[in-house]
Amino acid sequence: MVELRNHVPLSICVNSVRTCWDSHDKGGCYSEPTDDINEADKNLLKRVILKHKHASTAEHLVYNFKIFDVSRALLQELARHRMASPSVKSTRYTLKELKNEEPFTTYTDINEQEYTKDGRERAEKYIVMTSDERVNRMSILALDNLRDLLKAGICNDIAKYSLPESFKSEISLTINARSLQNLLTLRTSKAALWEIRNLANDMFNVLPDSHKFLFIDSVKKI
Repeated sequence: MVELRNHVPLSICVNSVRTCWDSHDKGGCYSEPTDDINEADKNLLKRVILKHKHASTAEHLVYNFKIFDVSRALLQELARHRMASPSVKSTRYTLKELKNEEPFTTYTDINEQEYTKDGRERAEKYIVMTSDERVNRMSILALDNLRDLLKAGICNDIAKYSLPESFKSEISLTINARSLQNLLTLRTSKAALWEIRNLANDMFNVLPDSHKFLFIDSVKKI
């Protein structure tokens, strides 16, 4: 799940672009920051940012997203987008909830470890499930092993080395429009990891409608 928590209004970017040519007299005069810009200023942003690719001016637009329930595998993908500022839920301080869980697995008659129906349902709170149940099984077993380490008194900083890649996290992500265009171009592609592809599309969808014209060409339709 993705929420847009805050963003810089379009008028700030308009003012920054018009500063380059000292052309403030040719556009709107906004008494306070707003997304409600006139058509001349919207066309200015289209021409400068989208047509002529003066992309540095797009850096004046900044967005803050809150991202929930994504895997650590996705975190690694997202880390490649360096012109962004992620703040990630800490495993050092947030594993105690898992420590207090009942086991997710049990042992069968042939002494094989297997997850229960209830265990699987509770595990979904902690791990991202995939379309392959074999992968989900291994993630649940890893989750139970991590729980055992925590119950045995292993400190979080050491126990977290056994975290499965599917372990869920939360992110507060601040990113400017130039970097967001790049992220959407790469991550809405069918070649992208399915989870980050879903994330990229969700990020586009929660943008203000008045901003989407800057990003619509970056979104790949599959």
